[in-house]
Amino acid sequence: MELEKFSYDNKIVKYFAIATVVFGIVGMLVGLTAAIQLFYPIFNFDLQYTTFGRIRPLHTNAVIFAFVGNAMFAGVYYSLQRLLKARMLSDTLSWIHFWGWQLIIVAAAITLPLGFTSSKEYAELEWPIDIAIALIWVVFGINMIGTILKRRERHMYVAIWFYIATFVTVAVLHIFNSFAWPVSLFKSYSAFAGVQDALVQWWYGHNAVAFFLTTPFLGLMYYYLPKAANRPVYSYKLSIIHFWSLIFIYIWAGPHHLLYTSLPNWAQSLGTVFSIMLLAPSWGGMLNGLLTLRGAWDRVREDAVLKFMVVAVTAYGMSTFEGPMLSLKNVNAIAHFTDWIIAHVHIGGLGWNGFLTFGMLYWMIPRIYGTKLFSDKLANFHFWIGTLGIIFYALPLYWAGITQSLMWKQFTEEGFLQYPNFLETVTQIVPMYMLRAVGGLLYIIGVLVMAYNLVKTAYAGKLIANEPAEAPALEKREIVGGHWHAVLERKPIIFTSLALVAILIGGVIEFVPAFLIKSNVPTIASVKPYTPLELHGRDIYIREGCNTCHSQMVRPFREETERYGEYSKAGEFVYDHPFLWGSKRTGPDLHRVGAKYPDTWHFNHMLDPTSMSPGSIMPRYPWLFEQQVDADLTPAMISALRHVGVPYEEGFEDQANALMSKQAALIATNLKKDGIEIAPEAEIIALIAYLQRLGTDIKVKGVANQNVSSTQEGGN
Repeated sequence: MELEKFSYDNKIVKYFAIATVVFGIVGMLVGLTAAIQLFYPIFNFDLQYTTFGRIRPLHTNAVIFAFVGNAMFAGVYYSLQRLLKARMLSDTLSWIHFWGWQLIIVAAAITLPLGFTSSKEYAELEWPIDIAIALIWVVFGINMIGTILKRRERHMYVAIWFYIATFVTVAVLHIFNSFAWPVSLFKSYSAFAGVQDALVQWWYGHNAVAFFLTTPFLGLMYYYLPKAANRPVYSYKLSIIHFWSLIFIYIWAGPHHLLYTSLPNWAQSLGTVFSIMLLAPSWGGMLNGLLTLRGAWDRVREDAVLKFMVVAVTAYGMSTFEGPMLSLKNVNAIAHFTDWIIAHVHIGGLGWNGFLTFGMLYWMIPRIYGTKLFSDKLANFHFWIGTLGIIFYALPLYWAGITQSLMWKQFTEEGFLQYPNFLETVTQIVPMYMLRAVGGLLYIIGVLVMAYNLVKTAYAGKLIANEPAEAPALEKREIVGGHWHAVLERKPIIFTSLALVAILIGGVIEFVPAFLIKSNVPTIASVKPYTPLELHGRDIYIREGCNTCHSQMVRPFREETERYGEYSKAGEFVYDHPFLWGSKRTGPDLHRVGAKYPDTWHFNHMLDPTSMSPGSIMPRYPWLFEQQVDADLTPAMISALRHVGVPYEEGFEDQANALMSKQAALIATNLKKDGIEIAPEAEIIALIAYLQRLGTDIKVKGVANQNVSSTQEGGN
């Protein structure tokens, strides 16, 4: 059979690898800064662009989409060509993908510190950037699917299955979760509200972890681990079970992020059940990876690449064991809203994604440069200091999470909260925050050592930009029979369609009743839309990232109702576009803060938190007292919210600014009585209006009998 000559494109791999390392260092340094801010608030720098609330989403986006994303693309572009024995479909599409993705990252790096955010976790970027992401993702998909169709290898290796599932699922997740109505170029309101918005967001948020941080890296594991070990994958049948069960089950598990909230109880239970089921395929994949090393464990002692990959797969196993355990309600009751969750996430991020990326780069870069790794000693040093960094990062946060949760729940013998002041529970864990920063620093030192090692490796060799290869063309004949999955692997379009069906089933079954059955979100007559001034205040709250540290969800626990007030009802959030329930309490819950303190307290607290709460780690917000509310935007805000279902009357936008001025003047007058002079147009006035509204709707007289029962609300 005549061999066809072609070449592999290593240049695109090189550029994605460079972006991986550069953005990895940047993203981790931003994360280290955020970690330091939690025990040394001066590192907020009294600038509105560098507060914790703004740089924390910058850190998560940089690490997830810039570091991990570029690593995924580098690994896919290298492995896909060799598994298919074909160059990528189009060099032009490859470069559009590369530069488009980097421009998206730059856009995120600019807009997030400026306060342009949707507030949705892992999906904070505003609508123009969301559209750009969708377009570039489609470019990647066309390039990948097109390459599969022109392959010279009949069967698709297991790694490619995971690449396909990643493409189709991320596309579905991103598009559906990004539904929003634009207000301006960098401002929009989610198409969903309250409970429904929370369900959609964590369907996306959990599965962004599943299908951006997990499935593509499982594909990379299935390619690079056997290559590094020079061993075949342990079990083909296990990989089949691993793949199909994982992508089918994963998509159902999002509600486990919302246990004991106002989400209907049936949805919470569904999330819990499927989360527990996830343990089986996840550990099946882990074991398939580790058992691939049979006969090669002696090499692990010396080979840094294998060291990184072994710890990476082990971290994957640890994370995917802990996730289902955290989905149990009795465990979740302790862990949720605490640093335990942060530790859990970073075991996966630092251990699984980080270490697998490092192992892949150490194996791949010497090969595309036609040389050996510059220094095995430096690579081993990187491994040990990185491992130490993970330990110093995670263990203090587990300790902090459990400590703080138990303090929240502690009662005296007389039946009172032992730590009624939330700040007491924060100051107790500050030393753990310091140790976490030490761990992060150690990890970054390792990455810097790797960068030096890889640069020296590149300079020692020469990039093989177009690596020569040859293989026979794929025969145009139908092969009858064989293992059913082998048959399926010969039909990539059918395979892709089945993967799409597998991930859609869970989403459809969760969303249809949540959106169509009215009893899932019982209405409360006293709950009214926000006033124009409160809307502006809410947008300021979102802009400053207040929801990164404060939840707005009082769970039906005695310690929470004693500390905050009445537990939160589903019907209270029907006009919240987007929802702001939060996922971490670095500060206290704010859902019942309305009318709890006078306007003066909020004014002074935002000007200098320590003046109201000595020892507070919250940053100052002096710009709120200087900047004015953009009244020109009010009509567009009202109109956009009407389009997504908020019942503002037609023409309300014409009188909205007059009503806003009236309410602002009242707050300014209240402050003046206490000796505080401030213009009614100042942003702090709007923020005070919003904070004073929170949780007060159900306190309206004459509607107590309309509050729905706990069983209707779910999770209680």
